[in-house]
Amino acid sequence: MSCSPPCSRGTSSINPLTYILSLFREKHLPVFHIVRVHEPDGSDIELFRAEKFRSTPFAVRGTHGAAVIDELTPLPGEHLIEKIRMSAFLGTNLDLMLRTLEVSTVVVGGVQTPNCIRTTVFDAMALNYETILVDDATGAQTREIHDANILDMKNIGVQILSTADISSWLNSC
Repeated sequence: MSCSPPCSRGTSSINPLTYILSLFREKHLPVFHIVRVHEPDGSDIELFRAEKFRSTPFAVRGTHGAAVIDELTPLPGEHLIEKIRMSAFLGTNLDLMLRTLEVSTVVVGGVQTPNCIRTTVFDAMALNYETILVDDATGAQTREIHDANILDMKNIGVQILSTADISSWLNSC
């Protein structure tokens, strides 16, 4: 998990994410780890980030910044998807894999709420997935930015749950 620029709530989402991960593992549900990975020369970076990447490269293939953090390391059978854009759906095989596994609901957590989380959630909704965002398992630079984006996602029909709600939601499925 990395965010650029650094987000104050990024590290606070680790414990909620590990909890959710443990619940999905216990129930043998599909788990997808999504990481942003870029070529060292920046040839796959968005134009608006090119200058920043040249001065401070981020999420470079083969570096710590492009790896899943230790606490969330994928286990055998879990899926690791690399992406080069904010959405986990854009330019990846995530949608195909979810449909092949007959997944109709996605549960999303991570960082940054206004960027990767929001674009992934909006794409999931556009692709007709029931979408759940775990509020305390996401993070942004400030609480205000996070809350404004959560409200926007709620207003398009995303179900907003807390980590504490996920266990009961899973039991009701």
